[in-house]
Amino acid sequence: MTDALKAKIIEQIPGLRRFARYLARDADHADDLVQETLIRALGALPQLDPAGNLRAWLFTILQNVLRGEWRRRRRSPVRHDVAFDSAPEPARSGGQLESASLAELAAAIRRLPPRFREVLMLCGVEGFDYEEAAAILGVPVGTVRSRLSRARTMLKEWAPQ
Repeated sequence: MTDALKAKIIEQIPGLRRFARYLARDADHADDLVQETLIRALGALPQLDPAGNLRAWLFTILQNVLRGEWRRRRRSPVRHDVAFDSAPEPARSGGQLESASLAELAAAIRRLPPRFREVLMLCGVEGFDYEEAAAILGVPVGTVRSRLSRARTMLKEWAPQ
């Protein structure tokens, strides 16, 4: 692996962690997911298209790691609870009103079903366009648009009046 590729992969770690934390709702679990993602990515480097989108490729691997884990948990006779209150706190501006609003938004995002939350995080937070998000999630572009619209509608409905 070249130093340039290594640096590009390292640049993506904060975004991967952010996405994993919102999907997993647990910081330690999210870090484990990112670690597994990076291990798989390093093992699959020969498959990486040098002209391809490294960022989308890494997010796709993370999504696949998480989906595989969800499938294993559904089949497992042991119940795996996830801490819902351990999602990262958003950055605060210092004002009480702003803090309350950001905390309410973070709580509302955590309430979204995973399929809506992941689209919102990919497009709204990580800045992927619809096509990239669709490729990462393995769904049609129209599904991404629909889920993003539905997520925004749900957040608006939950907003205090």
